[in-house]
Amino acid sequence: MPRITSSAQLQRDLGVFGATLMGLGSIIGTGVFVSIGIAAGIAGPAVILAVAIGAMIAICNGLNSAQLAASHAVSGGTYEYGYKYLNPWLGFTAGWMFLLAKIASAGTAALGFASYMLNVGLNDRSLLIPVALAAVLILTAVVWGGIRRSHVVNTVIVAIALFTLVFFILSGIPTVATAGVENFTPFFKGSGETVLHASALMFVAYTGYGRIATLGEEAREPRKTIPKAIVVTMIVTMLLYMAVAIVAVGGVGTEVLSSAIQAQAAPLEVAVRRFGIPGGAQVLALGASTAMLGVLLNLILGLSRVVLAMGRRGDLPRILARLNPSGTTPTLAVLVVGVAIAGLVLIGDFKTTWSFSAFNVLIYYAITNLAAIQLPATQRLYPQWLAWVGLAACVFLAFWVEQQIWQVGLALIVAGLIWHTVAQTLGVRE
Repeated sequence: MPRITSSAQLQRDLGVFGATLMGLGSIIGTGVFVSIGIAAGIAGPAVILAVAIGAMIAICNGLNSAQLAASHAVSGGTYEYGYKYLNPWLGFTAGWMFLLAKIASAGTAALGFASYMLNVGLNDRSLLIPVALAAVLILTAVVWGGIRRSHVVNTVIVAIALFTLVFFILSGIPTVATAGVENFTPFFKGSGETVLHASALMFVAYTGYGRIATLGEEAREPRKTIPKAIVVTMIVTMLLYMAVAIVAVGGVGTEVLSSAIQAQAAPLEVAVRRFGIPGGAQVLALGASTAMLGVLLNLILGLSRVVLAMGRRGDLPRILARLNPSGTTPTLAVLVVGVAIAGLVLIGDFKTTWSFSAFNVLIYYAITNLAAIQLPATQRLYPQWLAWVGLAACVFLAFWVEQQIWQVGLALIVAGLIWHTVAQTLGVRE
């Protein structure tokens, strides 16, 4: 394994509460406000089952991520775990998949934020890209300022997002009670394939818990802090997603949610209009845009830490591993991530990015589980079968996205490994 030359280390500032908020801020956003509508169009009312399947797989992965992060508490997540417990090829592939998936997710979150914000008042679609770029610029500057300032902003965003979801659930309960079981029947739309496809997409809606693992170098007592934060984050998120899915489907039906995605990318906003709550649509639009802002913030944080780790190891230029004088932020890594996301905002579209993220993230977590299998017994927090279940589920679900998506994903894996080989051959890596 290549020698890591950088000795600079990030300060350990986060406890369980702060790390949990980081996880919630990463998860509660595009997934709950958008992907439920996408998955409803694929699986019908069985989207509720897809939400549950995605949660169970995410819990397996979350626990395996927790024990890996506890045993190897450095920034970089599965990129570092792959190097330590597997081999450089799989370590690099994990980092490469994370960057591809999450940069796409960040671009989508920025555009989603702008879309919801414009729905509040201006409704001028020509402002979509400028507003999204402004969000990327501002949050890149926030992350540049260090983890403490980012933590304060994240706490406010999570509080608003949670309030918005509770508001949606409570607003829709009377409508669901009136409609009865009508909107839940027939429960299955099409074959079991549609449920698996929807489950793959809903799994991505949970994957912000990996953000906690990338904070391994910044958490106090990581062996205790990270597992607790991931478990708490997953329980809270699963309960919220299930409640939102039941209220959304039971209140307006899956056809309304699916058509909302196609027309406005705002299914919960459309649903709350049907609930007849004065000002409800505005509350939902503001809450959704704020939540996506939180996703964008946490993606910039997480991506910059992976770039930091890859720079330390030489898989990216080593200059990206430099920290600011106080040792709290990899400033050049943050800048590169911000520029990459802004570039995607300029040229990206909403149609395929979610599925593209799904494939890449599932491959990433397949490597996570494979690394967890290799943990020594003395470092294991959970039984080994949990890692085998997570590995099998991730590999299986990855290929239920559209064929062209996983074909492009496989091609990009090959391209990344070619770069990895060339870098070694030319001596870019030390």
